[in-house]
Amino acid sequence: MSTVIEQAVEARLVAAAPRMPTIPATLHYDRRDPFAVRMSFPAPATLEGVEVYWTFARELLTDGVERAVGDGDVRVRPYGFDRTVVEFHAPEGTAIVHVRTGELRRFLLRTTALVPVGQEHRHVDLDQDLAELMRDAC
Repeated sequence: MSTVIEQAVEARLVAAAPRMPTIPATLHYDRRDPFAVRMSFPAPATLEGVEVYWTFARELLTDGVERAVGDGDVRVRPYGFDRTVVEFHAPEGTAIVHVRTGELRRFLLRTTALVPVGQEHRHVDLDQDLAELMRDAC
């Protein structure tokens, strides 16, 4: 069984230049990092011309399709009947994207099938994580 889920989604960048009203994005989930999801954007869709990705809590995305959540770098909230807004805040500025809520729900269902909510701790390798932290500290 695979430990990684990837799902392409179409994101609508709010206030984007006319040349790119929608951008491809990819949602990633890895059972080895069970509390997190990652959303990546390809190089042509970014100001820097390099792939950009944001990592944030799966719970934030799960809650955000139902109600406004987040007060840090990533914020998520419902928008209308079938869209969810994901805001990414960085020192360089803010990017706001709309994603179809149905696409997010499908992704979240797949992640829950892989690692049920409340069972994430069973997939965390604390010894390996501690070894990586110690190696980085040297």
